[in-house]
Amino acid sequence: MTNPLLSGGLLPPFSSLKNDHIEPALKQVIQENQSALDALLAEESTEPDWQTLIQVLDNLEDRLDSLWSTVSHLFSVNNSKPLREIYDRCQPLVTEYYTSLSQNEALYLRIRELRQQAEAQDLSDAQVKVLDDYLLDFRLAGVTLEANSKQRFKELEKKLSQLSTQFSNNVLDATHDWTRHVTDPEQLAGLPETALGVAEDAARQKGLDGYLLTLDFPCFHAVTTYADNEELRQEIYTAYVTRASDQGAGSGDWDNAPLIDQILATRREKADLLSFESYADLSLATKMADSPEAVIQFLNELIVRGRPVAEREFQELVEFSATLGKRQLNAWDIPYYSEKLRTHLYDISQEALRAYFPAEKVKSGLFEIVGRLFGISVQPNSEYETWHPSVEAYDILQDGKHIARVFLDLYTREGKRSGAWMAGCRSRRRLDDGSLQLPAAYLVCNFSAGKAGKPALLTHSEVTTLFHEFGHGLHHLLTREEILRVSGIHGVAWDAVELPSQLMENWCWNPDSIKLISSHYQTGEPLPETMLNRMLAARNFQAGLRMMRQLEFGLFDFELHRGLAQLGPGYVRDTMQAVREKTAVYRIPDFNRFENSFSHIFAGGYAAGYYSYYWAEVLSADVFSKFADAGVLDASTGHRYLDSILSRGGAVKALQLFKDFMGREPTIDALLIQNGMLAG
Repeated sequence: MTNPLLSGGLLPPFSSLKNDHIEPALKQVIQENQSALDALLAEESTEPDWQTLIQVLDNLEDRLDSLWSTVSHLFSVNNSKPLREIYDRCQPLVTEYYTSLSQNEALYLRIRELRQQAEAQDLSDAQVKVLDDYLLDFRLAGVTLEANSKQRFKELEKKLSQLSTQFSNNVLDATHDWTRHVTDPEQLAGLPETALGVAEDAARQKGLDGYLLTLDFPCFHAVTTYADNEELRQEIYTAYVTRASDQGAGSGDWDNAPLIDQILATRREKADLLSFESYADLSLATKMADSPEAVIQFLNELIVRGRPVAEREFQELVEFSATLGKRQLNAWDIPYYSEKLRTHLYDISQEALRAYFPAEKVKSGLFEIVGRLFGISVQPNSEYETWHPSVEAYDILQDGKHIARVFLDLYTREGKRSGAWMAGCRSRRRLDDGSLQLPAAYLVCNFSAGKAGKPALLTHSEVTTLFHEFGHGLHHLLTREEILRVSGIHGVAWDAVELPSQLMENWCWNPDSIKLISSHYQTGEPLPETMLNRMLAARNFQAGLRMMRQLEFGLFDFELHRGLAQLGPGYVRDTMQAVREKTAVYRIPDFNRFENSFSHIFAGGYAAGYYSYYWAEVLSADVFSKFADAGVLDASTGHRYLDSILSRGGAVKALQLFKDFMGREPTIDALLIQNGMLAG
């Protein structure tokens, strides 16, 4: 029987794909790739050229990426014990292959020779950028190391891959282990109808009466924000912030603290091998920021500007909660009383807005907005195979021509990783036969699905999440580049990759665009002007507190990875405490172990790079100022942004693309104005 993972094709064959197909297919592709690479390097050639070297490498990389992205995607959205076991066996094989490839000295010399001949061979700027990126990757992979050091580097890469996977698994297991069965509805007083429905469904799926609370984010957020029962809020808060740690109900079962120490030590050894002063220095080699000092200065400047605002906001919250009889605010009280204060000040709540943001309306409005801005059309296609009945597939057309595909997996379910993200499925590239491979993307969220004849209704915060991830998708899907390594999101500096996603969030806050994404799910009536005005007025509610929370994450991550002292007992906790002295405006409980579930930096790609969320937000606020001036649905501005930034992928350095669009360097003022911290 033919292995579907080896059949190629425009999209993955989800309906015929079985777990047993994964390992043999991966081993075969890796073996065939290695044989092809050996044959390529064995050829006698006095002068390498693009077609016989880079195009061949792209073919090999694309074949493996297409297979492994499918497996990684299923691991995230349809996790099961058998799949996890297969994934854990296979991931080291992928890591070892890419590590060996990037340490192949013969290949490095061949690419270096081609780079030296770039002008003579009349290579384009994009091709030169690809070669420069290759050479940097070779350096960061230790290609010039001595044999013993090179072998040690391979071992470190494999170890990091395994540790990151185990970290992620521990968070997933700890999250799914905790539940709270509630049979008395009075204990859930204050929870919105939507949250109660989800908890009721969760109980029914387990054969239980009443309600089942979990640590999936929609449930955690609903309880901490709306539950009148303080003991319940404290219980779920404690469970959430002690996941995968030595604290809380499941203490020690999936403790990530030893893994964190190992990850940090391994990263530090890797940086030492490559002669970087710290892992932070190593990380910045592929980013827009040019030095650790520049990042720290950036974060500290935002802290200086934001902390006084956050302190005033917290004092306002303390004074308000006192009027309700609550004179001592604990961490699990902050979201609850903040929502009470928001409602008091603006007479608006996320739950009240749900009725006006049915998921189908939001999607159709989103598609209309991007259609007006970029001249595209998003059309459903039910013929594509998907991995779950709730997943939807779409074609993207421009001027009547099919240019891309996207999958939307929007609703939470068991076995699906929490959070929201976009991942590549296929990359746009020119194939050997001259045809064009179209890009495709996975767009994943974790919203509450509709129930009992009621459609899925989104909070405005969830609407913003959808727009954010679709912004990532547009970056990948609307590229015009045809070389794999600079197509879509490939080759984009990590601290600039959030620019398109954060930019798209702005269309959730403008009256003209809100009209396109909102209407009452029962009557079709538009969002009343009074509610709209209150929602917009509430946009910057506690903006300072939100900023300080994100800056805490960013500064903790960066300080953790640029620390020059030897790792020792308490290093991680001490670093967190030192950062909180700068950023926290209220006391965080001693039992809080947020870092133990900080997957972005310990199991994702954000190590010494979490600062990039705010770095990119500065860029996006600056870029949006052009749309604000011209009109948020102005097609000419949209097309100029598409031409200057969105379509260029990683073919040009991010700062240059920004300056091409803006005509100047970025400043933080637009972000401060957007957040209400500076007069516009």
